[in-house]
Amino acid sequence: MQPPVSEQILFQGSDFADWASLNDTIMGGRSRAGCHVSPEGLVLEGDLVETGGGFVSCRSPRLHPPLDLSPFSALQLDVEGEGRTLKIAIGCRDGAMGLTELIPGGLRWVVDAVTDPDGVTRVVVPFTELRPTVRAKPVGLPLRFDPSGITRIQVLHSKFGDAGDLNPGFRPGSIRMLIRSIRALP
Repeated sequence: MQPPVSEQILFQGSDFADWASLNDTIMGGRSRAGCHVSPEGLVLEGDLVETGGGFVSCRSPRLHPPLDLSPFSALQLDVEGEGRTLKIAIGCRDGAMGLTELIPGGLRWVVDAVTDPDGVTRVVVPFTELRPTVRAKPVGLPLRFDPSGITRIQVLHSKFGDAGDLNPGFRPGSIRMLIRSIRALP
């Protein structure tokens, strides 16, 4: 009998050093936000412009080798999100020999996360709640999330939610988000 799995810190403090911003400017938008590491964690700050795009984000580098989170059931993020509804997006290899990575815009497994207006919000993302999407549009293909092959983690504030509808917690303008840590939960 194997001992029970305990939570595992994936990113905290300097572990965020290689994370980078990805904003709507890749599709012609005008939002300007950047990521940097502070003593408290990963900070995303800048200006979010809704017209022509409407998203800002921080994302991990491509994880080589992929993270094997198969012993775990969820991610936990401790984040200061200003009361915004964030989108957590996870890239993973799939059962189609990695072909989803060839989809323009990339397939991501996403879920919305509501944050408190003040202080730290503990967001738990069960793997069973993740939905496959491409460019904020749900995918109807019979794909399965593979926690043994996590290739990227991204935290976004977007005008679109995880189901492709408008995000009711979207707020353009000045943004400052702090991700204190990301953990894997049993």
